[in-house]
Amino acid sequence: MQVIIKRNFITMRIKELLASRDFNSEVEVKGWIRTKRGNKNIAFVALNDGSIIHNIQVVIDMSRFDEELIRKLTTGSCIAVRGKLVESPGKEQQVEVHADSVLLYGTADPESYPLQKKGHTLEFLREIAHLRPRTNTFGAVLRIRHAMAFAIHEYFNDHGFYYLHTPIITGSDAEGAGEMFRVTVLDAKNPPLKEDGHVDFSEDFFGRETNLTVSGQLEGELGALALSCIYTFGPTFRAENSNTPRHLAEFWMIEPEMAFYEIEDNMNLAEDFLKYLIRYALDNCKEDLEFLMNMYDKELVSRLNFVVSNNFERITYTRAIEILEQSDATFEFPVSWGIDIQTEHERYLVEKHFKKPVIVTDYPMAIKAFYMKQNDDGKTVRGMDVLFPKIGEIIGGSQREEDLEKLSRRMKELKIPEKDLWWYLDTRKFGSAPHSGFGLGFERLLLFITGMSNIRDVIPFPRFPKNADF
Repeated sequence: MQVIIKRNFITMRIKELLASRDFNSEVEVKGWIRTKRGNKNIAFVALNDGSIIHNIQVVIDMSRFDEELIRKLTTGSCIAVRGKLVESPGKEQQVEVHADSVLLYGTADPESYPLQKKGHTLEFLREIAHLRPRTNTFGAVLRIRHAMAFAIHEYFNDHGFYYLHTPIITGSDAEGAGEMFRVTVLDAKNPPLKEDGHVDFSEDFFGRETNLTVSGQLEGELGALALSCIYTFGPTFRAENSNTPRHLAEFWMIEPEMAFYEIEDNMNLAEDFLKYLIRYALDNCKEDLEFLMNMYDKELVSRLNFVVSNNFERITYTRAIEILEQSDATFEFPVSWGIDIQTEHERYLVEKHFKKPVIVTDYPMAIKAFYMKQNDDGKTVRGMDVLFPKIGEIIGGSQREEDLEKLSRRMKELKIPEKDLWWYLDTRKFGSAPHSGFGLGFERLLLFITGMSNIRDVIPFPRFPKNADF
């Protein structure tokens, strides 16, 4: 607990004050007013500083304060209060602060403050992303987001991994999708051109065409083939013109890469990692989870416990297709060997058939990335997807192809220029080793842990088509 002594007043966060039983102590508390009620003799102010979902009640004896000051204490105003911490007679809180002095830092005009009233829709709050962290919902989401980020670093540090910072600006497309944001300093109206009319990127800042990264995986492999076990955790970008509740243009990815890990090791790590994070949330974010459960998703906590209490089922892609084909379910997307399994298929496997999380392995080579290790059957690769209830795929990964000849041949088949990835191929020339890794979308994880239904509601300032405000 951080304590600052100021003229015999102890400045404390509201989270600490609510847990304190040091009655009659002189305290100072600062925050934003959520509500004010009362009569001509006494005012009750609900104050929140973001440290906890709950407010602390400040009791103001009107006879001791200037009437003009009290009038300005409206929802959204920011104040500092000094007074005594006392036992509360009310049922909703155990402690409250009886004010001796109130300092008004900033007012909030009741006529224009957007959060003056309760019950705003999530759609409306997305339009005021600069203010929505002050609501209970987004305060809870952002505290959980912090807790999960901390837990991720803690898990990998405790398991001997090294945090590797991979580049945000890159000349390679790890996913091969081509939906990348270009990075350039060339004049948009009059760029230099080659004789064939194409833009001459040799005159650009980096001397070549560059983009914002969609993944740190390829560079992560370089780190793993030197440090054995690394992880990346940073922003990634995709210029996919999609307005679905599952897509963002800017999102965060966690991508561990491990030398000497084969597909079984990769699956074991993914399962242990996910269970650790969910347990951490259950143990450390209880009040925020209970609020979100009561407000948005009644089954949230039971679903989190469902994941940590079950061993993940492990099946091949071929077996998954057989199960789907033999089911009585009606799917929007037809099922046949070779398709890219859709969310509705994934959720059927998890929620209806196995009733537990599922890891699917050995996908058709044709629908997976060039870097996945090829199986001996010549048709499949050692890819893996971890499937969860409600959201489907939460992790995608694979054992990486360590054989230079096979990797090079696959790149030629997909028309991926070797000259652009010469550095990646070098790792297969000089001391190649079996290695594996996976990617976990941070916002996808937060969707599952918070029970929110739109990915734009689990990131502070969402970026999506036609929106880059705030």
